[in-house]
This record gives sequence, C-alpha cells and structure tokens, in this order.
Amino acid sequence: MIQNTIFNYRIASFPENINQLNSILDQIQLLQSIDSECLVNIELVLGEALNNAIIHGNLGDGTKNVSVDLTMENNYLTFIVSDEGKGFNYNSLPDPTLPENLEKTTGRGVFLMKNLCEWVVFSNNGSCVELKFKI
Repeated sequence: MIQNTIFNYRIASFPENINQLNSILDQIQLLQSIDSECLVNIELVLGEALNNAIIHGNLGDGTKNVSVDLTMENNYLTFIVSDEGKGFNYNSLPDPTLPENLEKTTGRGVFLMKNLCEWVVFSNNGSCVELKFKI
C-alpha cells in the first residue's frame, strides 16, 4: 500500500470539465488496485462532488476553479473537493427518499455521498467536502 501519496487537481469550472473525473480515476487505478464495487462508488460520489462544485458552487464560471486533493493512506482514499463559491447549508437539504421528492431529478448527490462513503464532512460553509473510502 502506498502511504501519504497526494495528488492535487485544479479544474476550471466549465461544465464539460466534469469529464476530468476520468483522469483522476485513471491515476488511482495506476497506483492501487481497487475492487470494482468501490471504484463504482468512487466514480459516482466524486462525480457528484465535482458536478456540485462546478455547477452549484462556482455556477459554471470558468474563471473559478475546483480543487481535488487525493490522499492514500493505510486502507483509505480521501478526496477533498473545494470550490470558490459561497457554499450551502448542508444540514437543511430535503430528504430525497420522501415520497414528495422521489420524482425530482435533482437533490440526491449529498444523499449518495453519505451512503457510499465511509466518511463525509462538509466545511467552509459547504464549499469543501471531504470524502473517505475504504479500499
């Protein structure tokens, strides 16, 4: 296992740059063999975090960046995704599993993060999220 390996990606906040996720996943796969279920969870959760940061945090403003830091330590991958936006109240999100929210096409990203990661912590008024995965 690689200890304390850190990568930092800076992504301009153009919506099409969400595809930078593939580069991040490729780098992880080069360093560490990860089972397919965990990789799918990472792809889904990190995709949601990038999408939220680019679209909601930085409002698709290409002059602003999203930062993605990756640390591998022991049996964990930790991602810290930060945007330059104002943040949001992550404690008052509607529950996407309630009947009135089931038909909505948005509002599931944070729910997925909390259910597919070992650890999710928001900071900086919600403009930064730490996501930890056991590998």
